[in-house]
Amino acid sequence: MLKFGWIFSIVLCSISFSQSFDYKKFTQKLCSPEFHGRGYVHGGDSLAADLIGKTFQEIGLTPFPGSPGFFQEFEFPVNTFPTDMSVELNGKQLKPGIHFVVDPASSGFQGELNLKTYLISELYNQKLDLRSWPINTALVVNMKTYGGDTLKKVNQYISEISTKIPIVEITHSKFTWSVSTTKNQKPYIQIQDSVFRDSPQKINLDIQAKLKRKHLTKNVIGFLPAKKKTNKTIVFSGHYDHLGRMGNETYFPGANDNASGCAMLVYLADYFKKHPSKYNVVFIAFAGEEAGLIGSNFYVENPIFPLSDIRFLVNLDIMGSGEEGITAVNATLFPKEFKLLQKVNDQKKYLSAIKSRGPAANSDHYFFTEKGVPAFFIYTMGSNKNYHDVFDLYENLTFSAFPKIGDLIIDFTKKLN
Repeated sequence: MLKFGWIFSIVLCSISFSQSFDYKKFTQKLCSPEFHGRGYVHGGDSLAADLIGKTFQEIGLTPFPGSPGFFQEFEFPVNTFPTDMSVELNGKQLKPGIHFVVDPASSGFQGELNLKTYLISELYNQKLDLRSWPINTALVVNMKTYGGDTLKKVNQYISEISTKIPIVEITHSKFTWSVSTTKNQKPYIQIQDSVFRDSPQKINLDIQAKLKRKHLTKNVIGFLPAKKKTNKTIVFSGHYDHLGRMGNETYFPGANDNASGCAMLVYLADYFKKHPSKYNVVFIAFAGEEAGLIGSNFYVENPIFPLSDIRFLVNLDIMGSGEEGITAVNATLFPKEFKLLQKVNDQKKYLSAIKSRGPAANSDHYFFTEKGVPAFFIYTMGSNKNYHDVFDLYENLTFSAFPKIGDLIIDFTKKLN
């Protein structure tokens, strides 16, 4: 059932809209520890939704006409790691997020596991006899030795058997965490090869996993009417959720992804409140993007006004850099609008580059496009490569192109016919 709510939980913040919106301060607030990575431990996503809803109201946005509030509620399952987490190897405590991460679909485990390593050929040919696999024993897979098609095949195989036996994956690549809507029956740990030394025989784990079968969350929707009555609408969107906490000690701030995009969403809301458009303007902060575009999928199946009324949607993500310009996903699907975006940039010299990219199911624009809504997904390019890791911090954002991106989008919107 579709639900809306007026009631915001109290979030202490001091954001001034007197002259211009403080997008840096807003970004910093969203990715601070008190928001728990805007995920599913300690209600981080709800805290973020409440802050965005409160901010929309302070700016002067209203709920969409006929809706009782700013929130569109829905439920989905999500696997969480809500308590203290410990991984010990060779008598040394490993640091979560630095030395190890837990696979998002991992089960919990308390105790000692023996470690058993198999050769690449044995894995490649899928020769493991899982029926005789010893209890309390983890398969060690050193991904450093794989590449190309072999790596793809091994990854697929490991994913399949991780539901049946414990896995310890050794990697030399940067950790990239995510969110799972399912929970396996066995633990799965990734460890950096820099700490997996001297052929250890055992590993000690203390990990608790909890599958929330009906996690309640909400999209946040604000509305500004056009200067003259019309049904035609521009939608600006961006997801506010991130990965949350992996245990009590470690959280994933998600500064660039996507506290910065939420800041751009509010930045545009503040502008269009002061400078009404010829179109209605709707601002949507989506939940559940990191769990599989769940919030935007729910919205397009339960729209609060006809999707055919949307003249264009601009989805905003990773707005914290921009030294190398931006990329527009769906540029090849909507060449007329992309040409207009380029023309505006050429005239005003806002950004160093606007890169064209084809359609991709990589953010919340996707299900709108599948329903026939014209849309771009815009993200920045720059030196900051922190993504889905513990280093996606406010301190690592440059905001080098933030106001210029906002101006580009505003001018683009004004010139849309």
